Amino acid sequence: MKRIKRSPLMTWLAFASLLVSLCSGLIMSDTARAQSKRDGILIGDVNGSPTDRGGILIGDEESQDTPDEKVSSELLEHSLDVERKNERVRVILQFNDKLSPALDALLSSNGVSVRRLMRNLNAAAVELPARVVRQLSEFKEVSFISVDEEVKPFGGHLAQTTGVDSIRQAGDNGTTTLDGRGVGIAIIDSGIDPLHNSFKGSNNASRIIKSMDFTGENRFDDPYGHGTHVAGIAAGNGRVSNGKYIGIAPAANLINLRVLNAQGIGAASRLLSALDWVLANRTAYNIRVVNMSLGMQAVDSYKNDPICTAVRRLVNVGIVVVAAAGNNGKDGSGSKLYGQVHSPGNEPSAITVGASDTKGTTARNDDGVATYSSRGPTRSFQTINGTKKYDNLIKPDMVAPGNKIVSAQSSNAKIASENPSLQTGNSDNSQRKMMKLNGSSMAAPVVAGTAALMLQVRPNLTPNLVKSILMYTAQPLAGYSMFEQGTGQLNAKGAVELGKLVRTDLTATTAVGSPLLTTTTPAQQSVISGTTFPWARGIIVNSSYATGTNLITQYQKIFKLGVILGDGVILGDGVILGDTTMLSSGVVLGDNVMKSNGVILGDGTIFCNLRASSGITLLMSNGVVLGDGVVLGDGVVLGDMVANGVVLGDFTTQAYSAASAGDPTPSMELEVDTGADYLDF
Repeated sequence: MKRIKRSPLMTWLAFASLLVSLCSGLIMSDTARAQSKRDGILIGDVNGSPTDRGGILIGDEESQDTPDEKVSSELLEHSLDVERKNERVRVILQFNDKLSPALDALLSSNGVSVRRLMRNLNAAAVELPARVVRQLSEFKEVSFISVDEEVKPFGGHLAQTTGVDSIRQAGDNGTTTLDGRGVGIAIIDSGIDPLHNSFKGSNNASRIIKSMDFTGENRFDDPYGHGTHVAGIAAGNGRVSNGKYIGIAPAANLINLRVLNAQGIGAASRLLSALDWVLANRTAYNIRVVNMSLGMQAVDSYKNDPICTAVRRLVNVGIVVVAAAGNNGKDGSGSKLYGQVHSPGNEPSAITVGASDTKGTTARNDDGVATYSSRGPTRSFQTINGTKKYDNLIKPDMVAPGNKIVSAQSSNAKIASENPSLQTGNSDNSQRKMMKLNGSSMAAPVVAGTAALMLQVRPNLTPNLVKSILMYTAQPLAGYSMFEQGTGQLNAKGAVELGKLVRTDLTATTAVGSPLLTTTTPAQQSVISGTTFPWARGIIVNSSYATGTNLITQYQKIFKLGVILGDGVILGDGVILGDTTMLSSGVVLGDNVMKSNGVILGDGTIFCNLRASSGITLLMSNGVVLGDGVVLGDGVVLGDMVANGVVLGDFTTQAYSAASAGDPTPSMELEVDTGADYLDF
């Protein structure tokens, strides 16, 4: 996964009306009384006594808590430092109103430079003296100021082990080829090599239908090599090496949005510009899925982080956003680390994906979570009344194969030239070369490609419904907690089969509890490569989880646009409750973070309790010892391991060493390319 930087500003033009139109759908959380406690009682159960809502809506953007500052903590410290206050800094400004003449004058003054303007996101990248930051924060139309951080990337047999090969015929009448055809996947990364054979269509024309460069290098190829590999996993056509390394959605259209330069480095402002472009051009290219195998240090709460805010805007208009969790699952000595999920993986509306290790086999009974894959909870925060209030969301949402994944190698890829061991040697033709990489960067596009398949068979699926189906059908991996695997490992076969059963006439006004499927309840288990396993049968909802067959048989308001899955969950008097205006009866909410025994979500032993007497302010306080004896605290999670806006454990370092030293995974047998295009996938 890769990290992005945040950059400076340009003169601001008024866009208040645009703000209203974009923000009106952000959170539409219905408020009502919860009908029952969790303690073993189903929501809406007639035997449950009514309970007043009295608590906090998890994920509610309209909480009564007001942050102490509108400035990121790291930026505030810099701006108040006497010796550094005259240094120039690059920041991201987020606005909530039309600019006043006074603010416009400040942004136009000497020493202040507006570098990028993201009109659709109500944000701008600005360069200015650090001392001006405090002055900017005093304007009411400024909602938050943060550092324009550096962004970096995180870094087979996929079609077989995910079950995609067995469901290529996916139409209702069995005639439609399941290949992602017509669906646009935006790859926000280091570029895509347009000459690689993996990205040709059936007519030999390129499936890269649009390329944009946000790095300033004025090129659209991939000299670094990360984006091409990611794109091949999501949508490689399988022509090379007899189809062995085919992508998940081999006929999907690719939108190449280059935000990482030739050295693999980006900035938050570049990423924001790309997301802004997606919002403006999504219809023209039918962009239904965005993949971000990159990230940056998650310091500011998702409520203030500009990248997270942008992701929410995309999800609210119907775009599935997939983000890599990161590769900081252990420290240099091999000990587990928690709380290292990066931005935008800390955004609740994104599908955050960690890396699983398939042990080089297509069978699923030997799979586990890769040791380097970042674990939750999310530790981004805001300061309320002088106290840090951590988001503490359960992340990742799920895991997918990410260890030693073979995919397309771009011509003259910097990654491959500097790390010869990554090259497979399958071909001497630069347009047919493949290489192998590790990391959550590789896992994310597996999920992105699966989302494209789901949208091919059911275009009416909302991002929340796609996410719920993916989590519900996942395979829980025994011995791993929700902080490590979410609901479990991706089951593309089950997700597509369930998605195909969803009614096509659902609307925003469909009543809670209405039938969701066109048929009876499916078997809730899958068979892939000879392994039969049960589905997770539940979903992660911010700081809790929900289970119950009604999640997939009845319509839930949390599936619609403009909300997040956690909007159906409230916390009152230390007990997790369900808002029955959002969730139907038969849905059960859990009070603990569980360690799975490999059956269904919520089975196994309690890893830790997610409740706290003070509500959701500190679900995991500093210094708390988790279930496996690993201490979670600021000195470990955010202090020693991440500093100066640089994410450690970049896939070029920690992920490789982790895979070789900590995960003794055999490589897949190499398929040497014959030079002839394989067309029979």
